Amino acid sequence: MAEIDTPTEPAEIAAAWQRERPGTPTDSIEIVTPIWRLAKMFADDRARVLRAAGIDAATLDLLSVIRRSGPPYRLSTRELARRTLVTAGAISQRVARAERTGLVRRGPGESGRKSVAVSLTDEGHALIERSVDSVLGREASLVAGLTPAERATLAGLLEKLTVEVRGRI
Repeated sequence: MAEIDTPTEPAEIAAAWQRERPGTPTDSIEIVTPIWRLAKMFADDRARVLRAAGIDAATLDLLSVIRRSGPPYRLSTRELARRTLVTAGAISQRVARAERTGLVRRGPGESGRKSVAVSLTDEGHALIERSVDSVLGREASLVAGLTPAERATLAGLLEKLTVEVRGRI
């Protein structure tokens, strides 16, 4: 049986670039490389959990936004697009797919004839309740190795980095 190669440590990557190309900016490697690796691990794990729960990421996103809105679990398509950070066309497709499978229903919105509101069906509500417990429970177990103080520190640093990066892109 062949040995599985372990990824090169970020410090080793940075040192190799400095050896091969002195002066190459490598300060980010020990931050960005672990973030990329963690993002891949979290995404792969979430995909497995979602498959087991019988839901895809786009549907989870749609149902989650509606569920978090509170009773009566109804939002306009415009508000859904704003809260999910996807285009109106993408929301339209997500809603149509979820409606075909009985997870949501469309109806007239409150702001006029062209306004459309989307609400959870009983089946959609039950699915998001099961799914969110599966996803968030699994993700909580993945970060359980950090103390509450470490999680708070990491969350603060990630938020700070996110704001900084957003301001530069």
